Amino acid sequence: MNFISIPILNSISVMSRYFLVGSNNAETKYRVLKIDRTEPKDLVIIDDRHVYTQQEVRELLGRLDLGNRTKMGQKGSSGLFRAVSAFGVVGFVRFLEGYYIVLITKRRKMADIGGHAIYKVEDTNMIYIPNDSVRVTHPDEARYLRIFQNVDLSSNFYFSYSYDLSHSLQYNLTVLRMPLEMLKSETTQNRQESFDIFEDEGLITQGGSGVFGICSEPYMKYVWNGELLDIIKNTVHRDWLLYIIHGFCGQSKLLIYGRPVYVTLIARRSSKFAGTRFLKRGANCEGDVANEVETEQILCDASVMSFTAGSYSSYVQVRGSVPLYWSQDISTMMPKPPITLDQADPFAHVAALHFDQMFQRFGSPIIILNLVKEREKRKHERILSEELVAAVTYLNQFLPPEHTIVYIPWDMAKYTKSKLCNVLDRLNVIAESVVKKTGFFVNRPDSYCSILRPDEKWNELGGCVIPTGRLQTGILRTNCVDCLDRTNTAQFMVGKCALAYQLYSLGLIDKPNLQFDTDAVRLFEELYEDHGDTLSLQYGGSQLVHRVKTYRKIAPWTQHSKDIMQTLSRYYSNAFSDADRQDSINLFLGVFHPTEGKPHLWELPTDFYLHHKNTMRLLPTRRSYTYWWTPEVIKHLPLPYDEVICAVNLKKLIVKKFHKYEEEIDIHNEFFRPYELSSFDDTFCLAMTSSARDFMPKTVGIDPSPFTVRKPDETGKSVLGNKSNREEAVLQRKTAASAPPPPSEEAVSSSSEDDSGTDREEEGSVSQRSTPVKMTDAGDSAKVTENVVQPMKELYGINLSDGLSEEDFSIYSRFVQLGQSQHKQDKNSQQPCSRCSDGVIKLTPISAFSQDNIYEVQPPRVDRKSTEIFQAHIQASQGIMQPLGKEDSAMYREYIRNRYL
Repeated sequence: MNFISIPILNSISVMSRYFLVGSNNAETKYRVLKIDRTEPKDLVIIDDRHVYTQQEVRELLGRLDLGNRTKMGQKGSSGLFRAVSAFGVVGFVRFLEGYYIVLITKRRKMADIGGHAIYKVEDTNMIYIPNDSVRVTHPDEARYLRIFQNVDLSSNFYFSYSYDLSHSLQYNLTVLRMPLEMLKSETTQNRQESFDIFEDEGLITQGGSGVFGICSEPYMKYVWNGELLDIIKNTVHRDWLLYIIHGFCGQSKLLIYGRPVYVTLIARRSSKFAGTRFLKRGANCEGDVANEVETEQILCDASVMSFTAGSYSSYVQVRGSVPLYWSQDISTMMPKPPITLDQADPFAHVAALHFDQMFQRFGSPIIILNLVKEREKRKHERILSEELVAAVTYLNQFLPPEHTIVYIPWDMAKYTKSKLCNVLDRLNVIAESVVKKTGFFVNRPDSYCSILRPDEKWNELGGCVIPTGRLQTGILRTNCVDCLDRTNTAQFMVGKCALAYQLYSLGLIDKPNLQFDTDAVRLFEELYEDHGDTLSLQYGGSQLVHRVKTYRKIAPWTQHSKDIMQTLSRYYSNAFSDADRQDSINLFLGVFHPTEGKPHLWELPTDFYLHHKNTMRLLPTRRSYTYWWTPEVIKHLPLPYDEVICAVNLKKLIVKKFHKYEEEIDIHNEFFRPYELSSFDDTFCLAMTSSARDFMPKTVGIDPSPFTVRKPDETGKSVLGNKSNREEAVLQRKTAASAPPPPSEEAVSSSSEDDSGTDREEEGSVSQRSTPVKMTDAGDSAKVTENVVQPMKELYGINLSDGLSEEDFSIYSRFVQLGQSQHKQDKNSQQPCSRCSDGVIKLTPISAFSQDNIYEVQPPRVDRKSTEIFQAHIQASQGIMQPLGKEDSAMYREYIRNRYL
């Protein structure tokens, strides 16, 4: 389990102090933070690290209120007043005057992973801490405040109280599998950091029985408020620290014959060398690249929402700018400014630092999919391809052969223009080879379906197989010039291939293969388009210009006008607003610190010196040009060094012992809150996209499987797209029900390539919108009404008014006889059935396995304790009550103490 941060905050103010009162969801445990308001420029925070009960915190606030009244008994003279209610602290920031505190005042639930809620920041509030009487004003303070607030915290910032969003699911679950003996030894080592004399008083009364909780340090590269929390990190209890990521988070529900499967997509944008499109290119001196985003797709069986008992799988891939020193000059006001190599790097120093980071976090192999153009009339993108090939070739000659960097160049733009080549078919081949090399993560062993029906593709799968499942070793790194349109399509194809393997590993499909035009792929494609649009807006200033449908060549003709508008929007943003956005990002992330007597942020001609620290001072050490990697990282490959159990990684863990009745470890109480009156709208506030509601056809008789290939006009979205005309929807359902079977994926791909451009656009418009139906005039309304009532034969495949054929009647008679014979055998189980009709079919089991489940579930054995509990339950219904045991009494006393004392 993980620790749970403080989800509820109340800021209470007096003239000289702010009091931050934080509680858990059950409001049974409280912490109090005192912030001094008499210091004009310093931040003074006092945390007593004591856990208060509800009664104790009321008495404390009552004493503070009484002690801060100006005149006793005077109306309206209360010394305490509530300033704001919030859901978390983003951090503290100072410009030229005093400190501000940034609070989350509104949140929205976006996803749920293993019972851990992920929230999106909806609104924030900045409060100036020093009192007006001690405030020292500065003329430029207001301008810095506007620049800081230009980073919209309500746009794609996410957090979780109990789940570490900065790490992958594989890392989080690997940490949870650490041996118990190692946890006990580490508990004493980390004890001094968060020592509280009141924290263990409940453990002693329970006889020392408890549960170990683990919390790992976040991966600061993907944390965006790390600089804002840095000033209080070593001062306050870690429950006050709430780390926020920036990027994308979406979750959809895939319904497989009533079985819910959650598909979650999380994108973590790097806070290192962050910025906008033309102002941040290439890499800095520390190996951090621009527009670096780690995308993780998580698949979980929602029937069991538990990390220990549930089924979870994930796959991670990365996008990022080409790791070289390069830039583009936007002062020329050209749509495509020329690419310039800023520094000569013959020993690939910056690329070595970047790939060393990737080895440490992801393991090997590292696969580079370079989508940059290779053949151009005038050298533009090809400059990057040539330099990247030279850098990878140089670095590979020193690596062990089994861990060399795999480089895959592919000119995607050239293939797109060709009428003889299918872009997605080629990407599918690349995706298959990539997933086979890296593997993916799954937290359970192979199911019986893959053992009984082995697939040759499954046996070739890479990664690391462990007794508890599989681990992903290695990563795919995709890049083009901008890492937006082409990269998103390539990542979607790789994610689609990995999704098929993930579904197969959980026993949900019989072969690791997914086809286009199925509900599952449409749902996944919609997730990736939202993911691509969000990342493109953050970096490029507009949504995606080229989508998956564009490369499938089924985009409607209206899409071309949208593409033009997105291109113009991107050009306007890059030319006029990117500089202001870059200043805001530099100020928010702490890259620039305002200082009295030094140039202001808006007076700097460039921020190059802020992001490249080697230009301001000499670095203390320089890496070897041949042994360019970290030695400890290479020793543990192909496993990622961050997930290896070693002394360095154990220092990053904080271990704490809870007793088993605390709310922090009870997911059920945290989620459903049985101790308070709640509504369904608040408890189940997450309205996610569902394959059954949004994609499955609404026509009766259609196969409800989300893996069935359908025509574009059969989807639920196209049927319900025009809600204003009921007759049109009915006619569309009739058209979809009587439509011929959909073509295969290969047929759709080949036909889209052979047609002319005009025909392809017309076909695309039909596929995107609904099936074109010609509506009748008012005089023909009677005919429309007649068509609403469809024949029974067309709906159900049989006309019940007709008599049964002799063959059907014979089959039904044998079915009835089979049922009657079964009942006789149940009644006379001891006697052999001597009178059996000649038409009865004797069934024999095909499989010799005793388990009838893909998860190998053994028949439950009732132990003695369970039998005694059941007997006590029966006796209680008869009025015979059993005396309470020590454990029950302790649980009741603990409940009363937490709630009322």
